[in-house]
Order: sequence, then structure tokens, then C-alpha cells
Amino acid sequence: MPGIDITISGQPDSALTHQLAAQLTELTCRILKKEPSRTRVVVRFVPEDQWFIAGRSLAEQGKKSFQLEVTITGETNTRNEKADYHQAAYELLGGLIGNVHPHSSIHVVDCQATSYGYGGVTQEWRYQHA
Repeated sequence: MPGIDITISGQPDSALTHQLAAQLTELTCRILKKEPSRTRVVVRFVPEDQWFIAGRSLAEQGKKSFQLEVTITGETNTRNEKADYHQAAYELLGGLIGNVHPHSSIHVVDCQATSYGYGGVTQEWRYQHA
């Protein structure tokens, strides 16, 4: 059950939002071997004049940025899978957004199965009752 939270610099854009949701779901499920039917995506936009890197706004720098956070159940992916995901997600987002600041970030969050879940049930419970 990955949870994908993506924050993009700029003004809300419905077409981009739909592209991000679809393409991040596909990429996450393919590389991290997750189920599309259990994948949640939230897209947020922050104006460039409200996003700062090294004390200067993106508007001042003429750059765009993103922060991608993907929450997964711990110990379900290898280091190599996560490294491959970082590279592929950075390339995907750079292509969709364009002119991204090199400090745009990706964080794959490994959550303990006893603490992470959905529908009122932990992933550990699901594992134990499968």
C-alpha cells in the first residue's frame, strides 16, 4: 500500500495533476512492486515565491522543484529497488516539470508493518492473517 505525496512548485494545474497521479502510480507499482488498486496519490502545489532553497525563492532562481514522499511497508523493498526508484522518479518528474532545481527531493519512507496500514488494519495484521 504505497502512499504517494508529491508537492510541486507552481500554480495548480489539473492536467499536470492527472499526469503525476497516473505516471507516479505506474512507476511506483512497477519498480517497487506494489498494487495499483492500493496506491494513494496526493498532489499539492506551492507557489515558487513561497519555496526556498539556500535562502532564495525558486522564483528568484528561475527554477522549479518537487518533493516526493512515498510511504511503503518496511522490509518489502531492497536497497537496489529503492535506488532504481529514486533515479527513475527524478527523471520522470524532471521531464514533466522541467527546469528542476538539483535539490528537488525524493524520500522513500519505510514504515514498520505494526504501525502502517489502511482501512483500520495494520499491514502486520494483514500479513499474519493472509
